[in-house]
Amino acid sequence: MSKHYYIGLMSGTSLDAIDATLISSDEDHIELVHSISSALPLAVKAQILELCDGTSKEIELLGRLDRELGSIFAQAALDLCQSAGISPSAIRAIGSHGQTVRHRPPDEQRASDIAFTLQIGDPNTIAEISGITTVADFRRRDIAAGGQGAPLVPAFHVAAFGQAGIERLIVNIGGMANISLLKADGKVIGFDTGPGNILMDSWIMHCQGHAFDRDGAWAQSGKLNQDLLETLLQDPYYAVHGPKSTGREQFNLVQLLNALESLPRIPPADVQATLLELTARSICDAIGRCSQKDSEVFICGGGSANHALFSRIQALLADRKVATTEALEIHPDWVEAAAFAWLAKQNIMGLAGNVPAVTGAKGPRILGAVYPG
Repeated sequence: MSKHYYIGLMSGTSLDAIDATLISSDEDHIELVHSISSALPLAVKAQILELCDGTSKEIELLGRLDRELGSIFAQAALDLCQSAGISPSAIRAIGSHGQTVRHRPPDEQRASDIAFTLQIGDPNTIAEISGITTVADFRRRDIAAGGQGAPLVPAFHVAAFGQAGIERLIVNIGGMANISLLKADGKVIGFDTGPGNILMDSWIMHCQGHAFDRDGAWAQSGKLNQDLLETLLQDPYYAVHGPKSTGREQFNLVQLLNALESLPRIPPADVQATLLELTARSICDAIGRCSQKDSEVFICGGGSANHALFSRIQALLADRKVATTEALEIHPDWVEAAAFAWLAKQNIMGLAGNVPAVTGAKGPRILGAVYPG
């Protein structure tokens, strides 16, 4: 079988960068060929946050930002091709996740609400500038089929990391955290566990103006506040069984500040230490509820580089093997972007990209819309 090349573009909830990956794929094998990361311009990041928080000129801002992000994404794809030494004409398709600005999945408590999800980064603009066929808008078909529209990466996790007879958990820690349980019998379970980096990043930005807590150093300087942890763990999201997904709409700085107002003053470093514990605990509690004690755990996403967080997860899962996905031949920084390159391949091949048991959709669906180059 001849190899085909696909590009994946991912800009996640953390808004730290655009990750671009080049994969090759044949019938039996997926290989990460090359990858680069491009920082989002600070002005664009500020506009995304403004749009996420709500503004009186939402439609104007959304329209302009949609086109601007499309241009930025297209340039990231072209930069990736140049860095990899491959012609854009050799790329079969780009898979662009887009930038999520709203995610309102189905909710049993608000059954009358119409579920929707919205990602921007105009794929027409990506295809026009890059000259490469672009597949985008992956989530909304799953939503239309009654699903959560997320997480979508478990299907890729199966293709890239699944192994018959071995139970594995793939833990992606981005802005939000999600897990994929790849059972030994081939069945798949997956869902968002709650906040990944989002609350830690938001708090250090609020207090110190830093985008993130490098290696969890600030968190390690503080002490766990049990009252705050218990308050935050009362969020009803944690008690909901999958399928489930979440985003900035549920876990954000305003939610945290409201929780802090209900408690005696807590030193800022102690808040950060508690937020790290919240992320680790919510991930590990979810793992404990759904998996066997001897299952292997592999971590990816930006949170895998937070040494304090990684060490805390290892401590909470002391009876299991815990490593990053680098042990499975894909560096943890590039797994999600590679997933959307693979999802583009699935679309082009006319194959389903969702896992109904994960998202809750009525059945397998081909995800995304195609914009010819």
